[in-house]
Amino acid sequence: MDDHRIRDLADLRTLYREPSSRAAGKLRDRLDEASIRFIERCPFLVLATSDGRTVDASPRGGPPGFVRVLDDRHVALPDLSGNNLLDSFRNVVANPWAGLLFVVPGKDETLRINGPAHLSVDPELLDGFTPALRRPKVALVVETAEVYGHCAKAFRRARLWDPASWEELADAPDLAAIYAAQRPDVDEDRMRAELAELYVAELAEDRPER
Repeated sequence: MDDHRIRDLADLRTLYREPSSRAAGKLRDRLDEASIRFIERCPFLVLATSDGRTVDASPRGGPPGFVRVLDDRHVALPDLSGNNLLDSFRNVVANPWAGLLFVVPGKDETLRINGPAHLSVDPELLDGFTPALRRPKVALVVETAEVYGHCAKAFRRARLWDPASWEELADAPDLAAIYAAQRPDVDEDRMRAELAELYVAELAEDRPER
């Protein structure tokens, strides 16, 4: 298999045509008005980080507006309840850079941001997140070194928002089935019930205190 690895950029480029002028020129280093509106309406994103050795991609979600646009060069994400492994945050401390892929349900195009990142406990920053969620302990601030839209081809190939495709994939295993396949001591039905209870409890932790 090693004989078929691509080992340099020159070999890679021989397999692909040059990018179009539109693709090559889409990078920006700040948010425009439309990009800001997209982020403000976004309830879901994927956060990519690396410690310099391994890479992690983590889903993040909340009500539209859960990501704060601080200005045209910075966005901030609140910490929400999770598994407390802190994979993404540990990576940012070790290697202060992050990538964000913003997804709006029903939209085939996405918005991407890459840039320097840091964790903040600034009280004024933490107080400014949506009141629909609890006050975060930590915020992840990402600078917009790169901002660009991503075309619709991947989502359309996947038929991601087509309800008919969801029915076709209904037999895909859920997390309980995956855990049971990985560990012989796990009862799949019991794990499914435990996960359902866990989701309810942890989502409740994200609600603001009364």
